Amino acid sequence: MVNGPEQLEGQLRIGPRRAAIGTRRVALLEQIALTGSLSAAAKVVGLSYKGAWDAVNAMNNLADHPLVERSAGGAGGGGSRLTPRGEQLVATYRAAEEEQRRFFERLNRRIAHLPDDVHLMERLAMMTSARNQLLGEVTAVRLGTINAEVEIALRGGDGLTAVITRASAENLGLQEGVAVVALIKASWVVVAAGDHSKTPLSTRNRLVGTVDKVATDDVASEIVIRLPGGATLAAVITRESADEMGLKKDATATALFKASSVILAPAGDPIGL
Repeated sequence: MVNGPEQLEGQLRIGPRRAAIGTRRVALLEQIALTGSLSAAAKVVGLSYKGAWDAVNAMNNLADHPLVERSAGGAGGGGSRLTPRGEQLVATYRAAEEEQRRFFERLNRRIAHLPDDVHLMERLAMMTSARNQLLGEVTAVRLGTINAEVEIALRGGDGLTAVITRASAENLGLQEGVAVVALIKASWVVVAAGDHSKTPLSTRNRLVGTVDKVATDDVASEIVIRLPGGATLAAVITRESADEMGLKKDATATALFKASSVILAPAGDPIGL
């Protein structure tokens, strides 16, 4: 991830994405060592008692030796403590984390003159279920009482309009010159054969391009349209509709979608379109 204009930073995570031990679980172990209480440790790291209990059980089950020992209540009350194996694991993780911190310090010194590449890597790392991701620059923001209308310039001279809540526009700091990524799900895009940029329609966004790809199965068709600036826009429509239009590669087509179907995300520094 990017922190500031040109700094790389990272969070140490060991193991597959869904089963990793990371900072939060290590922090839980540290707090158990400090407080001697699972419930107190859970509060400090922002977990429910059940969530902390489940995390400790999972770690104990997967470890070669238990990491946490729990004692039942009695005259002195119950509690939890780290075993020597748990203490060793925390120390090893923190040592690895410190090595990672020093690595990023060295890396940031080496790439200090390449901020544009850092911001590009941040955008490329974005993961979203929306098939279409278009980079653009805000050219105008019109604020209403509830919603905001945002005009965005894309590469190649195309533009699109997004309608989002006013609160979202303010939280994103949207204003002229701000770089954004416009996200549009393929199922929200309607395709029409030919150039419909001047056709009277209620749909605000009409991007005209050439068909780059047509993929069809028994039910649906995916149409990929290449825009003048080189970006592509994918639409998933019924196979019947695709057959009726008879779209072929290099044919002119228009991608239509509502302004309310556009989701905006920040893209870092201005991109100078």
